[in-house]
Amino acid sequence: MTSNTQTVLGLETSCDETAAAVVRRGADGHVEVLSSVVGSQIAAHAPYGGVVPEIAARAHVESIDGIALQALKDSGLGFGDLTGVAATAGPGLVGGVMVGLAFGKAVALARDLPLVAVNHLEGHAVSAKLAADLPYPFLLLLVSGGHCQLLSVEGVGACRRLGSTIDDAAGEAFDKIAKTLGLPYPGGPALEALAEGGDAARFPLPRMLLGRKDCDFSFSGLKTAAARIAEGLTTEAERRDLAAAVQTAIAGQLAERSDRAMAAYAVEHEGRDLRFVVAGGVAANRAVRAMLEQTAAARGFTFTAPPLAYCTDNAAMIALAGAERLALGI
Repeated sequence: MTSNTQTVLGLETSCDETAAAVVRRGADGHVEVLSSVVGSQIAAHAPYGGVVPEIAARAHVESIDGIALQALKDSGLGFGDLTGVAATAGPGLVGGVMVGLAFGKAVALARDLPLVAVNHLEGHAVSAKLAADLPYPFLLLLVSGGHCQLLSVEGVGACRRLGSTIDDAAGEAFDKIAKTLGLPYPGGPALEALAEGGDAARFPLPRMLLGRKDCDFSFSGLKTAAARIAEGLTTEAERRDLAAAVQTAIAGQLAERSDRAMAAYAVEHEGRDLRFVVAGGVAANRAVRAMLEQTAAARGFTFTAPPLAYCTDNAAMIALAGAERLALGI
């Protein structure tokens, strides 16, 4: 291996997944995911219909060491083969973040390795690079349960926000509307399944921030309107139609704001390749992905999204973010 090849143990504990991964980034920028282990806590939180921070933190404490060791075992490497450690340092649930970061500090101290404290959003920003040759710069839509923003990503750690939600994130809207429909946790995938075959035009839902010409999002009004409609539904067909209407409304707002951002981004990057990346858990929704892909094509942007395994929280993206920084001496 060349001297600037980075082999990094990544740790992600910002919400309800305890994850560890080993990623190798070559001196030429080629990325190889040697292992990726994700321990889900869905069963522990399902009775409450959402993530309970105290339960999440305790579960991270109980499983972080075993999952990290499994990631190393799956990679075929040992601690002595690592060139660095990367751990999520926020944003997220503070109890969970502390577990992964403390474990990462312990490994780095014991093995005399550099530690990179990674912003969780930067991890999502590079997640598409885990499976695709994706050079900088690119326009990113980060859309998940806790985040919804449009970012101009110019390089390692160089992100400029073009728009953000002023209230709820898109994934949060999916989950909370799913809950009002009586769907199990996690709500987003359950709502997507229910929406299949539904009539999206049956229930008119509000379009938010119509008077504004910026790239900000708002889903609170949509969430409230859908909840009120859900209270009066009596048949499975009605529930299916409302799910389809909600999915179409969320996808439409994401596409509309992304289109505005693409127009501005194209002017700033005239003469350069135009790339649009979608990352985060909501990027796994097929209807959302399809509408965004059509929007990108209409604007002349290439479209890239991570494989489904890297859309939701994972440690491979954290390891890569750390490896890119270490390669630059950061």
